[in-house]
Amino acid sequence: MRYFVIKAEKVTKKYSHRPGIENITFEVEPGEIFGLLGNDHAGKSTLVSLLAGYFRPNSGHLMVFGLDSQRESRQIRERSGFFPGNYPAPSRHTVAELLRSQGHQPGGMLWTDIQKLTDQLDLDLAQPAATLSSHDRQVFDLLQAFIPRPELLVLDEPTYELKPAIQDVFFRLISEARQDGRTVFLTSRSLAEMERICDRVAIMHRGKLVAVERGIQLRSRAIRVVEMRFADSISKDGFADIPNIRNLTIEGNKLRCVLQGEPDRLIKTACQHHITDLLSTQPSLEQVLADTYGIKTI
Repeated sequence: MRYFVIKAEKVTKKYSHRPGIENITFEVEPGEIFGLLGNDHAGKSTLVSLLAGYFRPNSGHLMVFGLDSQRESRQIRERSGFFPGNYPAPSRHTVAELLRSQGHQPGGMLWTDIQKLTDQLDLDLAQPAATLSSHDRQVFDLLQAFIPRPELLVLDEPTYELKPAIQDVFFRLISEARQDGRTVFLTSRSLAEMERICDRVAIMHRGKLVAVERGIQLRSRAIRVVEMRFADSISKDGFADIPNIRNLTIEGNKLRCVLQGEPDRLIKTACQHHITDLLSTQPSLEQVLADTYGIKTI
């Protein structure tokens, strides 16, 4: 029988005061980075809470390590790292004192490695945890999920509103976890983040699972709005024949289009002219849901 670290079968969780999730089915394989992508109220945090055993599904089955997420939640949490997690509340203890207590677990990070990470994350080991800013408190709590080197990391929007340099450190830690054969389940509202880090991505909207895509498929179907400026006026010759662009407009020396997938042919055609400026932006998740999956978000 095939083993999955996480297995959800027709999981439904309803709330009286807000939407939950409905009929969710997916599996997470050992050693993969599995992403859950969706906007606010998509159901991401509900699913994370179910994985942690905080709530019981109304129907369906949710298994982690082959264990029931509700009845055997303690055993699951012993082998997992969660963010947000039930870490010690801010106190008079310093950052170093609290991180040392996390690092004493067998198989966890060495203290020398923790010290290097706090340098990279701009955390002051001598600072009392109670005086950390909201940004640094998020970094501090997130780091605690990694220190025990758990078999499974469950991270709910871990890098949201973090500084880009700090995000890069955690993306590296996530990649290293996969290299070690550990499994990562993370949620995000950022398509770019999912494309960057995940092996597979489940896309959720209003409590329902829309699709599960491989990261490479997501990248190959990625939509970008491309704007270019040239030294001289150009025509549509060559550009109009490119199959993976649409909404092409050219006004004098300015080009604008929507690109789906690889930019190779667009770039090669543009390079026949003198390019003075190039801007590529990712559309909103709402636009991606509408254009790629035919889902109206309004």
